[in-house]
Amino acid sequence: MSNAQKSDLLLVVVTLLAAISWMFSKEAILLMPPLLFSASRFLIAGLVLTLIAWPSVKKLSLDQISRSAGVGTVFGIAMSFWVMGLFHITSLGEGAFLTSLGVVIVPVIARLLFKEAQPASTWLALPIAVAGLALLSLKNGFNPEAGQIFFVVAATIFALYFTLNTRAANQRTVVKRSGQIVEKQKVPPLPLTALALLTVGLVTLPISFTLESWAPTFKNPDPMLIWWVAASAVIGTAGRFLLQTLAQSLSAHSHGVVILILEPVWVTLFAAGWFGEMMTPLQMGGCGLIFAALIVNRWGVLSKAIKSTLRKQKTA
Repeated sequence: MSNAQKSDLLLVVVTLLAAISWMFSKEAILLMPPLLFSASRFLIAGLVLTLIAWPSVKKLSLDQISRSAGVGTVFGIAMSFWVMGLFHITSLGEGAFLTSLGVVIVPVIARLLFKEAQPASTWLALPIAVAGLALLSLKNGFNPEAGQIFFVVAATIFALYFTLNTRAANQRTVVKRSGQIVEKQKVPPLPLTALALLTVGLVTLPISFTLESWAPTFKNPDPMLIWWVAASAVIGTAGRFLLQTLAQSLSAHSHGVVILILEPVWVTLFAAGWFGEMMTPLQMGGCGLIFAALIVNRWGVLSKAIKSTLRKQKTA
């Protein structure tokens, strides 16, 4: 098996871990305040990854640590909206597709904030995604649920996080400071992820302390609570990001990342089996349009992957 094939296989596992983490998270917030869960999950996951990445973390400059914390702060705000969406939503599958809108919004953020040129597929995907969002919000007349609103806001902030994360991990930037040219070094992916996850926990914890009551959780804890939090933190967060970093290090080709758009599909299937959730035809139509928008948005990379696979088959 080539490194590219290993990378693709690992990315499939990553999508499965991400999807199953939705189940762990939903089980946990049935037993504790959602923001407290989010803080606990990311503090544990961040500590695990920091220990693993410690040799690399020690080598980071103060500027690299600062940028990692900045990325984590944006991620933490997004995750706060995400977990509140999870708390209020009636369909996990629908929530997963709404969250995936972040992929469609990323190029728009990159264009508006950093003037990055975008392919035509970006602008074709947007109206398809909006149509899918409209179908989901119209299931009760035009009366979006609180969970839907939280997820759409989270998706928009996730798009900003993805953009900042990519620039921190992959780009060296040159800036003028006090009349001098200063080069900012890119941050290696693993320590960047570890510090970002720690920051998410540190950002979410004071928000939870201010807005939520912790007493019921600690007075009468459910025996299963610690297992759901641990599974979400270690398997669904630390394990997932560790495997994703490994997968992306095995292959220089970007087409493997297209596999990650399968996450909402897996979430829908797991939610059907785990919680017995079923979608209405209108919900299925809306989610289908959002998935179509993801495909259109990634069409350039996806078409290259298909052509590459066909060429390999011909030469085999």
